[in-house]
Amino acid sequence: MGSRNKMRLAAAVMTMMLAFRMSGMTACAEEQQPDSIFTEEEQAYIEAAEPLKVGYVRDRKPVSFQDENGELAGISRGIFDRISGISGLKFEYIELPAGDVTYDYLLSEGFDFVTGVEYNKENQKAHGILMSDPYLSSRKVIVAKDGTVIEPEHDLTVAISTGSQTIRKVLKDQYPNFITVDYDTTEACFDAVSRGEVDLLIQNQYVAEYWLYKPVYDNLRVIPVLDLADQLCFSAVTSLEPTEAEWHQKELMVDIINRSIASMSDSEVSAYVIAATMGNMYEYTFQDVLYQYRYTFAVLGIAVISICFLLYLNMHIRIQSIKAQANAKAKGDFLSTMSHEIRTPLNGLISLNYLMERNVNDADKISNYLQQSSSVARYLLSLVNNILDMSKLQESEITLEHKPVDLNLLLETVESVEKGAMEEKGLQFLVDAQIPYPYMLGDEVRIQQILVNVIDNARKYTDQGGYVTVKVFQEKLQEGEVRTTIKITDTGRGMSEEFQKKIFDPFTQERTTVSQGNQGTGLGMAICALLAERMNGSLKVKSRLNEGSCFTFVFTARQTEPGLEERQGNAAPGSEKVTGDAQNASGEKQIQGTAAAAGRPNILIAEDNELNGQILVELLTEEGFEVQYVNNGKKAVEAFASSAIGKYRVILMDVMMPEMDGLQAAAAIRALDRPDAGKVTIIACTANSFKEDQDKALESGMNDFVTKPIDVQKLIRKIEECTA
Repeated sequence: MGSRNKMRLAAAVMTMMLAFRMSGMTACAEEQQPDSIFTEEEQAYIEAAEPLKVGYVRDRKPVSFQDENGELAGISRGIFDRISGISGLKFEYIELPAGDVTYDYLLSEGFDFVTGVEYNKENQKAHGILMSDPYLSSRKVIVAKDGTVIEPEHDLTVAISTGSQTIRKVLKDQYPNFITVDYDTTEACFDAVSRGEVDLLIQNQYVAEYWLYKPVYDNLRVIPVLDLADQLCFSAVTSLEPTEAEWHQKELMVDIINRSIASMSDSEVSAYVIAATMGNMYEYTFQDVLYQYRYTFAVLGIAVISICFLLYLNMHIRIQSIKAQANAKAKGDFLSTMSHEIRTPLNGLISLNYLMERNVNDADKISNYLQQSSSVARYLLSLVNNILDMSKLQESEITLEHKPVDLNLLLETVESVEKGAMEEKGLQFLVDAQIPYPYMLGDEVRIQQILVNVIDNARKYTDQGGYVTVKVFQEKLQEGEVRTTIKITDTGRGMSEEFQKKIFDPFTQERTTVSQGNQGTGLGMAICALLAERMNGSLKVKSRLNEGSCFTFVFTARQTEPGLEERQGNAAPGSEKVTGDAQNASGEKQIQGTAAAAGRPNILIAEDNELNGQILVELLTEEGFEVQYVNNGKKAVEAFASSAIGKYRVILMDVMMPEMDGLQAAAAIRALDRPDAGKVTIIACTANSFKEDQDKALESGMNDFVTKPIDVQKLIRKIEECTA
């Protein structure tokens, strides 16, 4: 790479020198130029002419390409600017689409010229095509793999950029056994030869030399057996049956350009060529570096694969061992352990958010962010619970919840989840919600899962500068039901009609350049469609390639009232919930005041995770409880056994702990020979949320069960209920 950097430095210096020389030549040429090289009619045309629309193919570096501003650059641009300076004509350069460009397209788009056309005098005379004189001459070269022998009698295949009619004619005359194969781009031609799809390609010398700098083409070389000039010119775009006046106007344009080309010296053209070729040498990409050091990376890859294989082999052996012992029990234990490992750090996140909310008194914005963070964490936790519920997935029985949902709050949560990622990618994210009936009975997690999944896909497949819009509207049905329609529209790359038919099939993903860098399992859309059906609704898509997609999610739910969830949570059957209702009406301060007057019970906490333990101690201490903390089940038994009779009225017991787990500790406490051993309230406080875990906790002697992440207010209410 050092020598390449030296070449770039030399190129920069040469370019500066050439620019200086060119400016001198230009000035000199202008000084020596006569008053006008154009006729009076041509001069009048120049003065009245609007900018001429010129179509070009950009995939021909360094002849013609686009710079970082999207403007035409290269040898052609330098020559065009000089023609403009000589004649006074103004040019507007428009990139032509890849592939064959039809004459109807050129006419409909209002092009005056197409540039970069291969000059063919015979074709011009035979078909009445107006072409300018050549403005750039080089030669055509053959590029093939090392060792390829080119003989006219050989049956060889030739890669040609679409639209190269001159080459077709030459091959037909000189190499009749050659078979041409069209490719949309120059790079595609080089790829085809390098991969062995075709035998060779024929290309402009400057273009060929540029692409052969690419390391992946180190197996290709130029074969100097073709003696064919490559002359580029302007071709005027005229209607199929032009009038005399129209044809005359086109002839004037071509004559003006021809006079301008004729007035340019060979040294001027050479200067533009050198400046473009030396100043625009091939720049290495990350993929080129990977290819150049492919053997080094291959060794590293083999090492990584070996390690992964060993890990896989170890995991496979462990799984087989577990299956051999007992399939059903092993599966339950595995899922229970995984649940614990995922949910424990989430407990710390939500508890810390709660603590910060308690201590931030005048930062509304910060408090709002914390509420959003808590909502995201709870959503992820609920999603993990459903994924880990293997028995439901195996039996294809996904039971949806029917709990009160505030659709406005749900959409705010989704917007907060997605907004940062949208802004980071440079996309506009708009939510337009017309929701007259926001309160309904449904499965909040599943609705959010569908929205987040579809919006994430829209973001992934929409390029910078585009937008993603979420529009919501509702329709009230009979008998208290509401149909909600959510349309998620993007300006992304869209999808083919064929793929739209199977997008909701499991393990399906369109394998095109659109999906590169966004590979997944292909389950997301299938799961979302299934969930929508379970909600008495549907998920459908309409899309067009390169124009975007629109997903429409429709579901029906029964309308409910605001605040129903809170009333249900406080209205436990039996007993003294009149007091609970009263405390809701009176507010939080009255709860604390009553409890303080009656005296909070002493609590023993057993929790092996130090952070979670400290957080729980601080939370309960702030609520007025006397708290003692130990970090395993054995110490919990010892602390209770050595305490005064009746000191501890509540024990919060984690289940999975070292030395002695929570189940063993609870059983040991119940077995102690002391009068409060059977009376103390033991509440399981754990990340294990499966029903079998709850059953085991109750069988060990525990009174109740609280799932992490812990809702502190619900925990306090449960403690008060158990000790009332």
